[in-house]
Amino acid sequence: FNPFSIQNSLLAIIQDERISPIHFLQRDHRYYSYQHHSSINASSEVELIKNINKINHECHAFLKSCQYLFITFGSAYYYRHKTLNRIVANCHKQSANTFEKQLTKPEEIVQEYQSLIKKLNAFNPVLKIIFTVSPVKHLKDGVIENNLSKSTLLIAVHQLVSENTDCFYFPAYELVNDDLRDYRFYKEDLAHPNQQAIDYVWDKFSDCYFSDRTKDLNEQIYNLHLAMTHRKMQENELESQKLMDFIRIQKEEIKKLYPEIEF
Repeated sequence: FNPFSIQNSLLAIIQDERISPIHFLQRDHRYYSYQHHSSINASSEVELIKNINKINHECHAFLKSCQYLFITFGSAYYYRHKTLNRIVANCHKQSANTFEKQLTKPEEIVQEYQSLIKKLNAFNPVLKIIFTVSPVKHLKDGVIENNLSKSTLLIAVHQLVSENTDCFYFPAYELVNDDLRDYRFYKEDLAHPNQQAIDYVWDKFSDCYFSDRTKDLNEQIYNLHLAMTHRKMQENELESQKLMDFIRIQKEEIKKLYPEIEF
């Protein structure tokens, strides 16, 4: 996501905004929103409005109760719909002629986010904002253009963090590009970090933000998840029952230590 689309989404959540059909388009007998991911779609405008308004309302309540908000910038390039004169979050495979591609400047991001941060503070005074820059390479923009884009985002983020005491930075971008520094940590497309890189960043993230108690809980839930998603090689009633018993016992043990967790 570009910073402006993220900003628009957060403003809609803060204000519990009702979506307008002006953002909609129809493709393959389904309705989509230029402001949302393609997974959010419906068979009619009325249904799509209902779905998006419900999501905004739920997010409004959730963000109100949060202590931390993570904002990840992906690209400084954004697309503006020529007819609507609006920045879109998703082009939904529409003709490139429909949009104008633009590169924002660091000072433009800073200006918009200074205003957003004030609104977030008023909405939820205890909220801490942690910025990250995605290490995913946008190679379709071009290698030089990708580096220019990431540099723009990094400059903007560090200025925001330096000027706001409730804002922080987690160096996911640097961990992949400077700590790992090798294409063997990327998938075959040479753009997306592979699982080894993801695990490396997650470990650093855990050490930075999680207590030992939380890390222990994560390990328990991870093992439980492995058991619940275990693929049986063959039908064996005894082995299946052992697995089910293990899952039940693990859930009970976790529930004893953390009664607030719901499975």
